[in-house]
Amino acid sequence: MFERATVPVLIACAMVAPACGQVTTSQYDNARTGANVNETTLTPQNVNAARFGKLFTLQADGDIYAQPLYLPGVEIPGKGKHNVVFIATEHDSVFAFDADGQPSTPLWQASFLAGDSVRPVPASAVQCPFIRPEIGITPTPVIDRATGTLFVLARTKESQGVLQGSRYVQRLHALAVTTGAEKFGGPVEIKGSVKGRGAGGSGGQIDFDPLRELPRASLLLANGQVYLTWASSCDVAPYHGWVMAYDAHTLAQTAVLNTSPEAEESGIWQGDTGPAADKDGNVFLATGNGKFDVDSGGRDYGDSVLKLSIEKGSLMVRDFFTPFNQKELNSDDLDIGSGGPLLLPDQPGPHPHLLLVGGKGASLYVIDRDRIGKYHAGDDSHAVQVLRIGSGIYSAPAYWNQHVYIFAADDVLKDFAVEHGKLPSLPVARGNTTFIDPGATPTVSANGSLNGIVWVLRSKGWRSPDTNAELYAYDAANVAHELYNSEQNSARDRAGLCLRFNIPTVANGKVYIGTKREVDVYGLLPPTNNQKPETSPQPPVPVFPLP
Repeated sequence: MFERATVPVLIACAMVAPACGQVTTSQYDNARTGANVNETTLTPQNVNAARFGKLFTLQADGDIYAQPLYLPGVEIPGKGKHNVVFIATEHDSVFAFDADGQPSTPLWQASFLAGDSVRPVPASAVQCPFIRPEIGITPTPVIDRATGTLFVLARTKESQGVLQGSRYVQRLHALAVTTGAEKFGGPVEIKGSVKGRGAGGSGGQIDFDPLRELPRASLLLANGQVYLTWASSCDVAPYHGWVMAYDAHTLAQTAVLNTSPEAEESGIWQGDTGPAADKDGNVFLATGNGKFDVDSGGRDYGDSVLKLSIEKGSLMVRDFFTPFNQKELNSDDLDIGSGGPLLLPDQPGPHPHLLLVGGKGASLYVIDRDRIGKYHAGDDSHAVQVLRIGSGIYSAPAYWNQHVYIFAADDVLKDFAVEHGKLPSLPVARGNTTFIDPGATPTVSANGSLNGIVWVLRSKGWRSPDTNAELYAYDAANVAHELYNSEQNSARDRAGLCLRFNIPTVANGKVYIGTKREVDVYGLLPPTNNQKPETSPQPPVPVFPLP
């Protein structure tokens, strides 16, 4: 009843999306531009330590790797209309909070656990300390605005009794955005099998392994299909790259692809960013380390960019790009799949449809996605351009106003102006603060072509000790101008403990950042007694705990 009642509201909003300011997917759109161009409150003039800071904290029951999502004006049964921020945790919970902090308790919470019999996967079970102490929901969910559905991929460890022990399960959930109730007969358990003689297979078949396969890249909704992808936990073998598509209205599995059916590895993780899709529904993603033998008639796509589409129930590789030095990248653990793709809007010149993606080898590849280029021995002449940036790319670039913003490891934020369908060899501007591995995935807020701000989150470095996350804001017109960082007034604005690869979400005048067991919310500070903001004392930051 509630779902049907809210669908017209969501559909009406979808028809005027630029005015709605929704954030329904990672990096704001399927092109993964990383730009919210509907931000009318925050500007380079008011984002500074005197006028902008931490407003409140939303406490959760687990760590938050997934990017927060946002819907305005959602009618919550019995609680009225709210702007809602959706938060997914490693404790297998999804929270819907009022995005403006009132009320402070969740509007609803969905938990996928059941006492001691169904729990998150312990880090010890996957033999990897990257996500700890538990693994539940890691990839950013996706929202179908038209049906009011939040799709979530969750992992659990489930007891089958003393004699049978435990099993590991992954499930796709479809939740009503108004209540958190399961929809479409869900959840559905993730299963898959392909023909192949690769690692972990048996009898000429390879089955999906819910323990070894780690989903990190965000979910993608395109042409009525929900796309899910997998890689590994710390390269613990055996594992493969998997891509699966599910019908967004029935949860029926549509298609399955394994990127290394005759080998192993080739996972899809992309620094926790998302696969991209163009207006025709073609899906673009990058694979990690693994064997590449397609040039000699094989089926293994290690260290490659793939262009996929569904045909007659199968996921087909329509085209691919593989660097000329793939064997070297593979042997040196420099996978191209550490970075996520960005699709640029149509450009002038001979290559109107460009894709940008970078990898651990510190190369940013500019690729013609109409003719991706396949494999070319000896050099990368099959790419439109190759630029060297930082010491490795573990993120995705962002795009706004003919500018590409990228933050590589052991580097500073850089701004490249797109001119006639190409990037210059040198940036037009660069920031002044260096981030170690993994750098950051930038996000841009702007009001159309005005008031651009580039936001980045300093996250946990490779084998670094626990420390606090740090939010930075730069003037998008000149990233050498830092507008704000959360340590300028640390007593007021300090964020929670940082995780790894987190991406800020900017919506309706606020910035939401996921950290360890909390989301910190930043925005314009309330005026205080007509005193100058630079000198006025600030009230304590309220913390909204779980009820």
